[in-house]
Amino acid sequence: THVLHSQKHLNALCGVFADEKARAAMDPETVVYFVEMHDAEKNGTVGGLLFGTSFVNSGKVGDEYFMTQVLFHEKGECAEYYWCIRGEGRLLLLSEDGCVRAEKMSAGTLHYISGRTAHRLVNTGKDVLAVGACWPSDAGHDYAIAKTGFRVVVKEVNGKVKIISKD
Repeated sequence: THVLHSQKHLNALCGVFADEKARAAMDPETVVYFVEMHDAEKNGTVGGLLFGTSFVNSGKVGDEYFMTQVLFHEKGECAEYYWCIRGEGRLLLLSEDGCVRAEKMSAGTLHYISGRTAHRLVNTGKDVLAVGACWPSDAGHDYAIAKTGFRVVVKEVNGKVKIISKD
């Protein structure tokens, strides 16, 4: 079997972080996160499953923690499981009606992401956040939400993790 690898550098994350000036001032080749995906099934295979691991590096843009892009599944009804392998972070979840919630992640926690829910990983720790995932191979990825993003940011304030509304 084959493992696919992908990386996201700061230069590919324009508009993702609240402080665009701080992001633009950083080394554009900084790797924010990378993904390894086992491709036993082809994308789009009905009834198949995909399995991968996301690794979010420790770091901040200004005072906002490194994170992944936000996405919905193209097939809205498709759910997903995440489980934290190592590190500390937050799983941000956004329902279609705009409700945002955050789940604390640490080694051993299991997280169910229901269909029609946008999701993003945020590394709030000092080490790499490693999170396993399993989702239907026909779910697809819809990154259109990335243009508007979440109504919250996750920042370090006085040494503590704070989830702050953008509104």
